Amino acid sequence: MSFATWIAFVIAGTLIAISPGSGAVLSMSHGLAYGLKKASATVLGLQAGLVLVLVIAGAGVGSLLLASSLAFTIVKVAGALYLIYLGLMQWRAAPATRDTAAVASHLEAHPPFGKRVLTGFLTNATNPKGIIFMVAVLPQFISKDAALLPQLAILGVTMVTIDSIVMHGYAALAASMQRFLRDPRAMKAQNRFFGAVLMVMGALLFFVKRGQAA
Repeated sequence: MSFATWIAFVIAGTLIAISPGSGAVLSMSHGLAYGLKKASATVLGLQAGLVLVLVIAGAGVGSLLLASSLAFTIVKVAGALYLIYLGLMQWRAAPATRDTAAVASHLEAHPPFGKRVLTGFLTNATNPKGIIFMVAVLPQFISKDAALLPQLAILGVTMVTIDSIVMHGYAALAASMQRFLRDPRAMKAQNRFFGAVLMVMGALLFFVKRGQAA
């Protein structure tokens, strides 16, 4: 892989990462709800899911997935239902009150580290649009004259690094607004906003077709 090819992938990967998607919405939602430090677990999960997508695309499994109507439908429906579930849980989340004890209880009730990682992982791993996009994009940056695995490793590390930085940026931006949204009504409004966005994204996945780029 030439340096010019790698730079082109960095540019493409950056554009992919900053484009609005379920990962960005989840990062902002958790950044606003839990703070940047705890949202890092969510970002870690997102990257684990991204690695799985890259492996699927790079190994050619993604092409087989796209060729099988049943397999693609199963992944699509699972991803759509999961995003709708996340959105519903976010919509129904109870805001903390101004009472100190209640606020402390609310903070303790935040999902544990493992659950936040799993939420991020499943969000990316069950996203058929991500698989379709990577199947379409990766081959353009892989040289047939060089070993496949080293190239996939370079592209994978590059994409994960870029996406980690961007998702942490989204989470940090949202976390910086926490102090302005401490009022229970504001917290309820942001829960419903992010919940609605996640549910809409989930519903839109039902319309994704094989061969359609993300």
